[in-house]
Amino acid sequence: MDEIKYRPIGVIHSPFTEPKGTPIQPVGAKGICGTVEVFPEYAKGLKDVGGFSHLILLYHFHLSQKSPLEVKPYMDDETHGVFAMRGPSRPNPIGISVVRLIKVEKNILHIEDVDIVDGTPLLDIKPYVPEFDIRKVEKTGWLEKKVHKLPTSKDDGRFTG
Repeated sequence: MDEIKYRPIGVIHSPFTEPKGTPIQPVGAKGICGTVEVFPEYAKGLKDVGGFSHLILLYHFHLSQKSPLEVKPYMDDETHGVFAMRGPSRPNPIGISVVRLIKVEKNILHIEDVDIVDGTPLLDIKPYVPEFDIRKVEKTGWLEKKVHKLPTSKDDGRFTG
């Protein structure tokens, strides 16, 4: 299969200057503000985005290092397969966060609940629509007994070089 290449459409700005200490999910980043700077050539694509309260940001984990396919995640002491966790070190280091949209000013999106390091390259934006995105789930794997740790869990630097 051919290599796939993406070009950033913008950059995410946040108060976090390094991965260590950054919340590991938006739920653990309640009220933390940031901005998304969409590059001018993509600004027309923001038409009508202000009508949504939440957005899905897809981005490149530019500071993570490659890791083995089995790793120890932030909220557990046991190793798990990389596809059974949501950490930044992955074969394709793509991140996803659902953030609250506060306002749109030209090509700048003001957002809240930011769990992303400043300067992170933005790959795509999608509107969050509960009717599309919420699912009733029956199980959450190893996280079922660990998810209570989320509000206080922070990146400890284990996935950056």
